[in-house]
Amino acid sequence: MKMFRAIIVTVAMAMLVVTTADAQVQRRSTREDAAKKEQGEINLSVRAQGLYKSNSPAEKDIPWLKVVYRQLDLTKDANLPLYYPEDPTEELQNLFRIIMRLLAENKVTAYEYLDGREMFTDKYKINVREMLDRFSIIYTEQKGSTEKNPLFAIDESDVPCYEVLSYYIIEKWAFNRGTSKFDVMIEAICPVLHRSGDFGGEPLRYPMFWLKYDDIRPYMAQQYIITGDANQVLQYNYDDYFKMQMYDGDIYKTRNLRNQSLMQQYPTDSLLRHAQDSIENGLASFDKQLWVLTAEEKAALEEAEAGTDTDVEGDDAKTESVKDKKRSVKKSTKQEVKSDSNKESKSSARSSRSGAKAKKPKAQKSSSSSSAPVRSVRRTK
Repeated sequence: MKMFRAIIVTVAMAMLVVTTADAQVQRRSTREDAAKKEQGEINLSVRAQGLYKSNSPAEKDIPWLKVVYRQLDLTKDANLPLYYPEDPTEELQNLFRIIMRLLAENKVTAYEYLDGREMFTDKYKINVREMLDRFSIIYTEQKGSTEKNPLFAIDESDVPCYEVLSYYIIEKWAFNRGTSKFDVMIEAICPVLHRSGDFGGEPLRYPMFWLKYDDIRPYMAQQYIITGDANQVLQYNYDDYFKMQMYDGDIYKTRNLRNQSLMQQYPTDSLLRHAQDSIENGLASFDKQLWVLTAEEKAALEEAEAGTDTDVEGDDAKTESVKDKKRSVKKSTKQEVKSDSNKESKSSARSSRSGAKAKKPKAQKSSSSSSAPVRSVRRTK
């Protein structure tokens, strides 16, 4: 009996120890998850990253290509989701914080800004430590950081989000012969730092680095954003924002042999604006110029145009009828006014003859002639 009780006590103690250990592990896991959530750490599985692999067409399937550089000004209303919130919340954080965290954790690769000669190869990879030192961003090395796998920790208050006021993006407008579609693909994105000098003045722009869009796309797809003040539902993420071209960007360059920007090619504001509008219109109308209408589509288009012309002719006929009615009304009104005036003149003449002395025949003829002309006829023998 004593042995049985001892066994029961031992089993109970063992179960208590296991339960305590499980509770400690669970609390530790909860704390780690809370810390990761607070720091905004982004972890994706290999399968999740595979969902956002690039589907760019092969070069042999692209018979036409236009490379366009745009500047996204974050002071424009359409681009505000890239800047706000300045301070991260439980659900929201701006794009530059995501980029800096990915670089600090060595999850993406950044490349040098070469001003139109971008080369996304290992030769032009940037050193993250040197980049942080160059832009005076305070950091500390994380535990486990090595030369080949550098890991940094950057405090939220040291991320210069308030100075990143614009982005450069590279768009590829390409016709895919394999799918017979005209697509717009974003190749790369570059944060631009706006920083004033020691003596103030106009802030200077410092393009920091290029990031391949396909490298950061899986992480941007995990961050939902508010696209405007009218609707605060988190229904779009950063990947949707760029893929659906919800941004407002001005073209500042197209790829050309001389590697010149539009401002270098068109020095005045009017010429620059005209060139930008011309490029925009050309890209917008290129898709419409690709195809020839079928016989059915052409017949439907002609029928629609004929219906429009008929409507226009009907409207013209209605307008003419209205004008005719107005003319007849005016004519009748003038006739009535004229007849009334004649009646008044005749009545006044009668009253004057009855109330006054008899006048000479010559005066009477003159008064009658004033009302209506009289033709005189000379008698001949």
